Amino acid sequence: MSNHDVRLTTKDILEKDFKTSMRGYNPDEVDKFLDTIIQDYEAFQKRIEHLEQDNQQLRREVKRAAERQQTRQTSSQSTGSTNYDILQRLSNLEKKVFGSKLYE
Repeated sequence: MSNHDVRLTTKDILEKDFKTSMRGYNPDEVDKFLDTIIQDYEAFQKRIEHLEQDNQQLRREVKRAAERQQTRQTSSQSTGSTNYDILQRLSNLEKKVFGSKLYE
């Protein structure tokens, strides 16, 4: 949201002084000011909705990345134990085939 969308600050709203006419405040001036406030709130609401959508999208991406990381860790752990099993079997096979000649 750029600063061009929002025309009022909290200070502007707080310090706004309406001129009084014979029967109180000038209704047209108050209506114009309130219309400006409404437009600002609509701009804030749109920005909030956009940020919430971005937040949800980022949360989904983080969740997918965490799941991928978990999958990688699980597969690398099983690969490591599989490699150890293969090396152990190969060592046993070498001992049986070559016997003591291997260690001479």
